[in-house]
Amino acid sequence: MATTSKAKKTVRVASGRKRARQDVKLNAANSALRSKFRTVIKNVQKAAVAGDKSKAADLFKLAQSVIDSVADKGIFHKNKAARHKSRLSAKVKAMAAA
Repeated sequence: MATTSKAKKTVRVASGRKRARQDVKLNAANSALRSKFRTVIKNVQKAAVAGDKSKAADLFKLAQSVIDSVADKGIFHKNKAARHKSRLSAKVKAMAAA
């Protein structure tokens, strides 16, 4: 995704300026949550690859709440969240069975 460094036009209407200010804050918050989402998924996957069953199970429990939270806020679609939880769950269960 290539981003251009074109300067945005300044908004002249007061409500538009406020909206632009809010967008900056919301974008920062959403970026942080998106990053946290990716991090918890990677942590569970790393624990699964390392073969640490208890750590993977604990991290998965934490990841579930983070994934649900991100989906509830509308940052990712609920189906995407469910897909990630399902795949992580399968990895953790496969470790327990092995």
